[in-house]
Amino acid sequence: MQIGVIESFFLIFAGATVLATAALYTRQPLLVAYIGIGVVLGPHALGWIPDAAFIQDIGEIGIIFLLFLLGLDLPPSKLKNMAGASIVTALASSAAFFALGFVALKGFGFSTQVALIAGIASMFSSTIVGIKLLPTTVLHHRHTGEVVISLLLIQDLIAIVALILLAGFAPGAGNSLANLGQAAIALPAVGAAAFAGVKFVVIPLLKRFDVFGEFIFLLAVGWCLSVASVAHLAGMSFEVGAIIAGVSLANSPIAQYITEMLRPLRDFFLILFFFSVGAAINPTLLLEVMAPALVLGGLLLAIKPLTFRFLLAWQGETRETAWEVGCRLGQASEFSLLVTAVAMHGGLLDAAAAHVLQGATVITLVASIYLVIFRYPSPIAVAAALRRD
Repeated sequence: MQIGVIESFFLIFAGATVLATAALYTRQPLLVAYIGIGVVLGPHALGWIPDAAFIQDIGEIGIIFLLFLLGLDLPPSKLKNMAGASIVTALASSAAFFALGFVALKGFGFSTQVALIAGIASMFSSTIVGIKLLPTTVLHHRHTGEVVISLLLIQDLIAIVALILLAGFAPGAGNSLANLGQAAIALPAVGAAAFAGVKFVVIPLLKRFDVFGEFIFLLAVGWCLSVASVAHLAGMSFEVGAIIAGVSLANSPIAQYITEMLRPLRDFFLILFFFSVGAAINPTLLLEVMAPALVLGGLLLAIKPLTFRFLLAWQGETRETAWEVGCRLGQASEFSLLVTAVAMHGGLLDAAAAHVLQGATVITLVASIYLVIFRYPSPIAVAAALRRD
C-alpha cells in the first residue's frame, strides 16, 4: 500500500518517539532510535514505508544544516589556534584509525577501494556522543571538554576533505584528478565569495533588521542553502558549501543566536536522514556480514582509547585525562554514516560493504555510551555520584 507524505511523517516521528523513549531509559544516543525506526518501517522489515528515497532527499538537508552550524562554531581565529600538539594528535590518530579500518576489511577479502572507504569512515569519533556526554558545568572537567572538542573539530575538518575526495572519485564524476583540481580552485573561490557576501550583504542586512527574528531565520537559511547550491554548481558537494556558509558567518556577533535558532530545524531533518539510513539496512544482509561488522566495531572500541591515551600522554596530558578523553572518543561517528551514504550514492560501495560500516558504527556508538556512563561523569551517568549536568 502506497502512503502519502503526511502518513509517512506520522509513522516516522511517532515511531521515533517511542524508540527514543526506550533509548533514553537505556541511556542510548537518540540517533540509534532514529536508525532503528528506519529499519523497522523500511522496505526490508514491515515495509510500511516501502520507498524511503524521498525521505533520504529531505534528510540530506539535515546534514547541510548540521555542517552549517558546525561552520558557525569555526571562526577563522579558532581555526588559526588549532596548531601544535592537538593537531598532531588528531592527525596521527586519524592515520592510525584509517589503517585499522583498511586492514580490517582487507583481511575479510573486500576490495582495496572498499577498504580505503572503511579506513576513511573509521577515522572519526562522534561529535554528538562526545558533546552530549560532557559535564561542562563541572570546573575540573572543563579542560577535558576543551581537549575533546578541539580533537572533534579537527576531525570534522578532515571529514570535509574526505567528502570532497569521495565526490571527486565517484564513478559518475568523470576524471577524478580533474575534479579534484576543479575543487582546489573552486573551494577558495567560493570561500572568498562567501566572505565578501557576508561583509557586503548579510551583515548590513542583519544590522538594519536585527529586531526581526523571523527575518534573521529566513536570511540564515537562505544564506546556507545559497552557498551550498553555489558550491554544488562549482563542482563540490552541498555539504562542503554549507560549512563554507557557516564559517563565513562565524565572526558575526549574531552567529550564536543563529546557531540556537536553527537547531530545531536541523534536528527535524536529521531525524529523517538517520531514518533513511535505517530504511536502507537489510537485516538479512546485515546478519550475513555481521562477522566483519563485529570485528571492525570491536577493533575500533579497543584501539581508539589506547591510541588517544598514548598520543595525549605524549601531548602532555595526565594519564587520567588521556584515558578519559580516549574513552569518550572511542567510537565511530555520524560522519562515518555520512561517508558511507555518500560513497554508496556515488557507486563506490556495494550494499554488503555499506552494511558492514553501518553495523560497525552503530555497535561502537551503543557500546561506547555504556563505557562512558559507567566510568565517567556525564549527564546520563548510571551512578548518582557520576551524574553531572
